[in-house]
Amino acid sequence: MNAVLSARKLRKCYGDHVVVDGLDLSIRRGECFGLLGPNGAGKTTTLRLMLGLIAPDQGELRLFEYDVPERARPARMRVGVVPQFDNLDPDFTVAENLLVYGRYFGISDAKIEAKLPGLLEFAGLTGKRDAKVPILSGGMKRRLTLARALVNDPEVIFLDEPTTGLDPQARHLIWQRLRELTARGKTLVLTTHFMEEAERLCHRLAVMDNGRIISSGSPRELIAQNIEPQVVEVFGEMAATWAQSNAIQHAQRFEVSGESVFCYVDDAQPLLHELLQHPELRYLHRPANMEDVFLKLTGREMRD
Repeated sequence: MNAVLSARKLRKCYGDHVVVDGLDLSIRRGECFGLLGPNGAGKTTTLRLMLGLIAPDQGELRLFEYDVPERARPARMRVGVVPQFDNLDPDFTVAENLLVYGRYFGISDAKIEAKLPGLLEFAGLTGKRDAKVPILSGGMKRRLTLARALVNDPEVIFLDEPTTGLDPQARHLIWQRLRELTARGKTLVLTTHFMEEAERLCHRLAVMDNGRIISSGSPRELIAQNIEPQVVEVFGEMAATWAQSNAIQHAQRFEVSGESVFCYVDDAQPLLHELLQHPELRYLHRPANMEDVFLKLTGREMRD
């Protein structure tokens, strides 16, 4: 399968708390692989294990041909990292942040200078070369962090929630750039809470909960395997009451969440016809998506 990263029976505990529990996975060269899960599922810890930043209590992990964490240092020379929170140097300009970061990889200043125009263009920051970090918008900082991760021309790029906190325009621009990277043969390992992001970008996904992978496959496979093909969302003060006597007759499955009822169906027409008799209710008919899969597998309750 031409795997660039493989893990077998990875386990990591902090005290009595098991954070990663017997994880097995293989990531193929040139794919965008997504890790999904609620808060505390073990996603960030898994990334840190993959990078050799922490050692597993049990299990085996290989990144390229290197055993990790034993030989994590040479492995990391071939990867780029976009952390969950930007850690740019506020005292440096955009160009200086890229220049200083490149030195960590032993790249000469002359070679980094030659790379700068391409990196700045990729990040949409050509006109901001000499700007200091504090004056950049959130989207600009995120794009600079992505450009910084590319300074060493990495084969694999790890991205921990790369678009959290961005407005829709900035998010879509980041998505476009990430698609360009996979088109160039780069391997992406992505964690995200945005199900649309996962569905748009990832070739394969693994859903984690309580440190375990509970389902994996392509977005289309996960939807087909775990959820009915159509969803009717019903809204209104009387939606829950309506559901007890009507949704149960027309839906394969339904869930009540506040004043909303989510009806999962193979054929929506009988349910839509029933809803025409209830003008006091509003509804939305749509195909099932990754958010439906995620909520079915991990639940709707809040996680802190």
